[in-house]
Amino acid sequence: MGLVAYDVQPVTADRWDDLRAFFGPSGAYSGCWCTFWRIPRRDFEEGCRDGAAGNRTVMRRLTSEGSVPGLLAYEADRPVGWVTVGPRRAYPVLGRSPTLKPTDPDEPGVWLVPCFWVPRAWRGKGVATALLAAAVEYADARGAAVVEGYPVQVDGRLPPADAYTGTTRLFRRAGFRVHRRPPRGRRVVMRRRIS
Repeated sequence: MGLVAYDVQPVTADRWDDLRAFFGPSGAYSGCWCTFWRIPRRDFEEGCRDGAAGNRTVMRRLTSEGSVPGLLAYEADRPVGWVTVGPRRAYPVLGRSPTLKPTDPDEPGVWLVPCFWVPRAWRGKGVATALLAAAVEYADARGAAVVEGYPVQVDGRLPPADAYTGTTRLFRRAGFRVHRRPPRGRRVVMRRRIS
């Protein structure tokens, strides 16, 4: 049985309805709306209240203002997976992370792939692989020199909620190499140089 070929598209304003329907009432996971790394923690926590209306508004604003906050994978015309990708400045909270903050925050040309969301029914079917490949291609086409991710090192069974940044195995298969191992936690900084 061969792998399904997914059509991966940037989420622009005209795909907002697809993203909204795909993320559903839970905003992908616990009201996140993929804003966890984008906005200050207090704003994020407040945005999770009232059905995650605040975080949904942040994502809607990004798309309506012309930003592309990420990519959707489609099987036929149905969204089946999401990855966020963008230049480092799009994820200011990562820059303040005690374990993941960059050693050189002003390094030019660094794009990040900090988050995936694939519903349970589509896991293990190559969706995340297709999303990561498309994210690298998208960043490359926009002048990125390096794509960086923060996958988790899996040692045994991993709760799906912990794998939202991807796994080291996924990133290795996509040509990423370990850049830095933070002194604590299971997340590893991995990079792929693309130009």
